Amino acid sequence: MRIATWNVNSITARLPRLLAWLESSGTDVLCIQETKCTAEAFPTEQLRELGYASAVVADGRWNGVALVSRVGLEDVVEGLPGGPGYPDDEQEPRAVSATCGPVRAWSVYVPNGREVDHAHYGYKLRWLEALKGAVAQDASGERPFAVLGDFNIAPSDEDVWDRSKFDGLTHVTPAEREALAALRATGLSDVVPRPLKYEHPFTYWDYRELGFPKNRGMRIDLVYGNEPFAGAVKDAYVDREERKGKGASDHAPVVVDLDL
Repeated sequence: MRIATWNVNSITARLPRLLAWLESSGTDVLCIQETKCTAEAFPTEQLRELGYASAVVADGRWNGVALVSRVGLEDVVEGLPGGPGYPDDEQEPRAVSATCGPVRAWSVYVPNGREVDHAHYGYKLRWLEALKGAVAQDASGERPFAVLGDFNIAPSDEDVWDRSKFDGLTHVTPAEREALAALRATGLSDVVPRPLKYEHPFTYWDYRELGFPKNRGMRIDLVYGNEPFAGAVKDAYVDREERKGKGASDHAPVVVDLDL
């Protein structure tokens, strides 16, 4: 089974690349973030023609997540149970979960946090705390389970191209990393993809200042799997080819192969 996660940074803009990638990569389940479309505008029919069922949580603004699967899509939960809202009580479309064949999977788009002294940063930490509570039972269970997506946090200093460039900024603060550690403590481990080029498997490169050609990247797209999931991993890699060329997302897909 091949499962992947990809922040497409607008599924409308990326649709031709997405459809071609699904056909060529042989991916069974794809977790998508930052759809930037309404649920009605999501390309459900185009994906169905390729054999994929879709579960979508989206409202057309800057967020939106989806799970697409060709191995089944059952027991869908839209949103983050018990999760906070921003700026008011209404939840943003940042999480969707479903059972896809033998695996229970979440697609998540963790809030960015903006700046350390911004209200969005506190919202990010509260959101992660709610995620920890929502996944704890599955994380400790016997069924293969994983949380995949754009976490907007680099787990360690090695996961950014130059740690000194992030002093005082979000994505690398102790509180964010502690929230990730607490999430892992529910029974999850970090499935780190192998680098296909360079020494470290970055997943995101800014569009500005030749971020990708200079490999000024970050590893913020993560796969956290429980013991049955992690034990079945046979390979994991970042598909850097999908970050190349005109019309690419600023994130690359993270692909995991499982022997189930």
